[in-house]
Amino acid sequence: MMNPLTRGRWSTRALLLASIGAVSAIALAGCSSSGTASSSPSGSGGTSSPTAKQLTIGFVVGASSDPFFVAMKQGASAEASALGAKLIFQGDATTYSPATQIPILNQVLAQKPDGLALAPTDPSALQSEVAKAVAQGTAVVNVDSRVNDLSQAVSFITGDNTQGGAKAADAIAAAIGYQSGKTYQVVAGLTSATASTNVARLDGFKQQIAAKYPGIQLVATGYSQSNPTTANTNVNNWLTQYPNLAGIFAIDGTNAQGAAAALQAKGLVGKVALVGYDAYATNVDLLKKGVFTALIAQNPVEEGKEAVDTLVKYIRSGNSKAGIQAAVTLPNIVLTKSTSSGDLAKYTYPQG
Repeated sequence: MMNPLTRGRWSTRALLLASIGAVSAIALAGCSSSGTASSSPSGSGGTSSPTAKQLTIGFVVGASSDPFFVAMKQGASAEASALGAKLIFQGDATTYSPATQIPILNQVLAQKPDGLALAPTDPSALQSEVAKAVAQGTAVVNVDSRVNDLSQAVSFITGDNTQGGAKAADAIAAAIGYQSGKTYQVVAGLTSATASTNVARLDGFKQQIAAKYPGIQLVATGYSQSNPTTANTNVNNWLTQYPNLAGIFAIDGTNAQGAAAALQAKGLVGKVALVGYDAYATNVDLLKKGVFTALIAQNPVEEGKEAVDTLVKYIRSGNSKAGIQAAVTLPNIVLTKSTSSGDLAKYTYPQG
């Protein structure tokens, strides 16, 4: 039998060895945990986890100098900064066309971004580009406009374009004092014959006049590729061809700019109803002066923010669509001369 002093010395030694063993076990566990985190695969094939690495988000639009896209860039940039992501925002400066957009898109895709927010200038021409992006491991969101087949896209974020077209019809009818049994000639200026936004707005306009204002005749449409000078030329030609023209629906902001300039130059402000899309600061000033009968305001800042937020959330969740809406449709706001100064300021697009 061990004497009490010897037993005490062995107890102390046992406690010391047990403590050393516990510390070693904790250290080893820490090394093992650290090694696992650094080697876990990322959503884009890297060596760090999707939540740890800085994500790169490409953002490709049509005419990047259009104030609508300038405002969208502000929303996208602010959200990317808040989420710790790098943003590559690109687009042809002035021309809204697949011929100019596709080479720019390819340059962005060559940088292998983790995600891509794309505002396609044509639903068919950009379809293969979406497939190309997805094939290289880049998650895609369509924003503002869309491709025909959205099955490979994470989400589609846009304004309510059909509703906007219908509201434009209502505004023109009110401005011209529409009366059943009478006939009124109107025209529509678009940027593109195929861009989904333009198509939906024109469809909404046509559906509303067919349902409520059958005496309104849409006698001509024209296309500007987001160039105000071309839009101005289109309107001048229509004013010559249709001397009794009652109204103009300018389906986007650049067409609204061109149409407003044409009416002012010919002294026809107040004589031809002008309803435009997009609350550019310059267009809102002209609305206050009575050049525009109404403006349909979108929310490009929110569209840009939502596009970046959706992509980052999707990628960092390991490409899970849980909690992500396949389609986000933001409402439009109709602005008139009687709209409060506070609301006019609120819905005017921020400038770059």
